[in-house]
Amino acid sequence: MQSAAFRLFFDRFFSRLINYLGNNECQATIPEAGACESTVTLTRVKSFTPTVCGPSAEQVPIRWRGEVQHVLISEEQIARRIRKMSRDIVRDFSGREMVVVSLLNGTVLFLADLIRNLSLPLRLDFIGISSYGNGTQSGELVVTKELRLDVEGRDVLLVDDILDTGKTLVRVQKMLTALNPRRIKICVLLKKEARRINLIEADYVGFEIPDIFVVGYGLDFAERFRNLPFLGVLKPGVYQNPVPTELVSKRNRVSHS
Repeated sequence: MQSAAFRLFFDRFFSRLINYLGNNECQATIPEAGACESTVTLTRVKSFTPTVCGPSAEQVPIRWRGEVQHVLISEEQIARRIRKMSRDIVRDFSGREMVVVSLLNGTVLFLADLIRNLSLPLRLDFIGISSYGNGTQSGELVVTKELRLDVEGRDVLLVDDILDTGKTLVRVQKMLTALNPRRIKICVLLKKEARRINLIEADYVGFEIPDIFVVGYGLDFAERFRNLPFLGVLKPGVYQNPVPTELVSKRNRVSHS
């Protein structure tokens, strides 16, 4: 009982510490019990990417506990970090109209909150790239929606939900470069350094996370969980033994009939 109480206190302490640091422009490496180092390193820097190792103190809502293991990043932490990223973007793009190019579909929630915090003139367009399907392994990249706006000579902000292998962003970056924009900067909500295959980096990163399966806040598994307001870790049994999409739909119809 004492151990559980201590762990809850520990989680809440570091969750508040991350929030505080997000407002005071420090960098924190937060330890995960049994996995990371036992110290917290603080360094004063101009801009930083929070590294998230352990679970948030926030509890998973009851209706999701059968499939979501724990909350990794809370709704409040996401909102605070996006405000900070937006300030950096406004500073870098000040004085010029930019074109925001967002990748469908995982960016929708992130994009909406991001551009609401951008006090700059901008245009918005989307590119569709399909790479995951219903599984966990990325396959052949297929362009499902072409860019409509002309970006020649313009400043482009390319927005994606997650930078992991880098395959998708490398493909899209090449597509945009061929259209002769003035410059391209990349903005992602999450970064998984452990899965990187292609040599590409983002200019603006929300959070760096370990190699775990994350859903919520626009990120999905088999087109589910996108509507979660937080980022949560999916239980391994869900994606290791996935239920076919048609069966999920049938169960939902039965449960609501």
